Amino acid sequence: MKRDNLKELSRRAPAELSLRRPADVLRPGHRSAEFHSAVPQSSTLPALSSGCGSDRLQVENLRYSRVKLCATGARGFTLIEIMVVVAVIGILAAAIIPQFMTTKHDARVSAAKGHIAELEAALERFNVHMDRYPTADEGLKVLVDAPSGDDKKWRGPYIKQLRPDPWGNSYQYRYPGVHHTASFDLWSRGADGADGGEGEGADIGNWQ
Repeated sequence: MKRDNLKELSRRAPAELSLRRPADVLRPGHRSAEFHSAVPQSSTLPALSSGCGSDRLQVENLRYSRVKLCATGARGFTLIEIMVVVAVIGILAAAIIPQFMTTKHDARVSAAKGHIAELEAALERFNVHMDRYPTADEGLKVLVDAPSGDDKKWRGPYIKQLRPDPWGNSYQYRYPGVHHTASFDLWSRGADGADGGEGEGADIGNWQ
């Protein structure tokens, strides 16, 4: 009799379990008697806890790998790398700066020549109106301000302003000139700010 009952129970149990809804078994918080009888707590919980622990360990390992990768990518330069960069910068500076300085000097010389030509033209207009060139004492300022006692013929200003040369020094005027004895000498003293000189310190005059 007992064997027949056991056979009947074993035959009915799979059928009853198959008729239960999955939501009744898997729904969070479900605590019905059928759930406890169908899914033994002692066998299920250890498996779930071990699975969660494995997943947590994988997440921690992945996080550690990312942190280690970021730390490796953000490392600073070594002393040798810094020395190499400084050496390269020094080589480039030694090659470029002299060319830049030469170009800058040539540009200043060209500007000085242009200013001298402008002043020459203004002095010639002054000569046409005044029938003379400015004296050495009057200098170039009479191109902007009328000379005292002789302002009736003056039709200036002949230039907008009296500018210094590209090196910040005044243009030099001499009448009568040494190089142009019938008119005037007009020049810039160049980079050294003194008369004469050679190279970058050479004078730039209207006789060149």
